[in-house]
Amino acid sequence: MNNTDQLPRRGNRFSRAVANFLLRLFGWQVKGALPNLPKMIIIGAPHTSNWDFPLAMAFIFYLGVRFNWMAKKEFFVAPFSHLWRWLGGVPVDRKAGSGVVEQTVEAIRQRSQIVLAIAPEGTRSKVTRWRTGFYHIAHQANIPIVPVLADYGRKTLTITDPFIPTGDVEADLPLLQARYQNITGKNRDQF
Repeated sequence: MNNTDQLPRRGNRFSRAVANFLLRLFGWQVKGALPNLPKMIIIGAPHTSNWDFPLAMAFIFYLGVRFNWMAKKEFFVAPFSHLWRWLGGVPVDRKAGSGVVEQTVEAIRQRSQIVLAIAPEGTRSKVTRWRTGFYHIAHQANIPIVPVLADYGRKTLTITDPFIPTGDVEADLPLLQARYQNITGKNRDQF
């Protein structure tokens, strides 16, 4: 790490080498690079399979960046709950509905560095519309959204350019979703 590196770091050369080996073993390639910023929201899509989680973990360790990610609280059960938290997991009560965006924005403001990864679909099931919590969090916290494309067809994880939300979710959401055209999820019929 150099003195101008603003990204929150995790792991070491060994963990990055293991992640690189695993990605290559299964035929995956990483394209692009994260912007050198202390705070951002990563949106990863499509999210259509349980296999997305180990792929995301390999990607995170490959990059050597400390990510936080949100998952439904039911995911954080013994004996793995401590492991999920160590890996950056943050349990969320999706049924509560109120205050999640505001609480997340406040947590972002209190930190000097955070890379928060969110699946915009909010579920592995097929959805007709992305959830917009990630968008409102980014806009209210004044941080960029960095779309990552998980293309199972080409076996590529592509980091795209940062997107600065304008506050007009109805205009911005189609622009973000357009980046995912021609991308194939693990379960093709769900994206």
